[in-house]
Amino acid sequence: MTQFSAAVVQLDSKADRERNVRRMCSFVDEAAEAGADLVAFPEMAAYVGDTSRYGDVAEEVPGPTIEALAEKAREHSLHVHSGSHFESIPDSDRVYNTSGVLGPDGTLLDTYRKIHLFDIGSDLDHRESEYVAPGEEVTTVETGLATFGLSICYDLRFPQLYRTLAMRGADVHVVPAAFALRTGKDHWETLLRARAIENQAYVIAPAQTGDKPGTYETYGRSLVVDPWGNVVSKASDREEMFTTTIDLEYLEETRGGLRTLDHVRPDLY
Repeated sequence: MTQFSAAVVQLDSKADRERNVRRMCSFVDEAAEAGADLVAFPEMAAYVGDTSRYGDVAEEVPGPTIEALAEKAREHSLHVHSGSHFESIPDSDRVYNTSGVLGPDGTLLDTYRKIHLFDIGSDLDHRESEYVAPGEEVTTVETGLATFGLSICYDLRFPQLYRTLAMRGADVHVVPAAFALRTGKDHWETLLRARAIENQAYVIAPAQTGDKPGTYETYGRSLVVDPWGNVVSKASDREEMFTTTIDLEYLEETRGGLRTLDHVRPDLY
């Protein structure tokens, strides 16, 4: 395929996991009606709430959330990126923050566990590593649409990860997030555009919006950025879905005209 349609879902998830998953499934239906080939959700799509309940809502992978989305992927024959949800870890008080990518037959193609954990002081005073364990693998997923590079939220601040994904063939970086309002208004769009420009890749960034129980207010403003760094779609400040055409022919034209990925010097850095 030289083009495909991506549906980006901006959610206002709360602490009711069952409701959140039903809402996700309804958005898959909506994406299918809009002719999308891929639907992508934000970080913590299935649950946002008190950190003391993370162990209670965590699932095996595949588990109820992935299985519900897999059924919808099969029903509509489209790809689904689950955003992220909490994965249980045997004999541990912590959980993983995990994404799954589903094929159009419902097969779980691969998973990614968030590598960089959001530990920050100041007025946010958030310590993700107290209840989430870091992943240990960089993940790209080859699909019939494109090769996707996987990351989650705070990963966005580490360009080395995205360069590694690009060198492993990623055409499209997917960045589900729950960016804080305070940092989002100054950094979110700038960082996403930088990752797109540096790696000459599309960036799909579904985000959480709204006040959240037990944590910070989220910024929203889900985006799609093209390989030249242009914002081609952006959400407003509410729960919603939009669709965007991902043009891989344009991606190749961009990479062919400005060959920065060919000029990387791994012998020096």
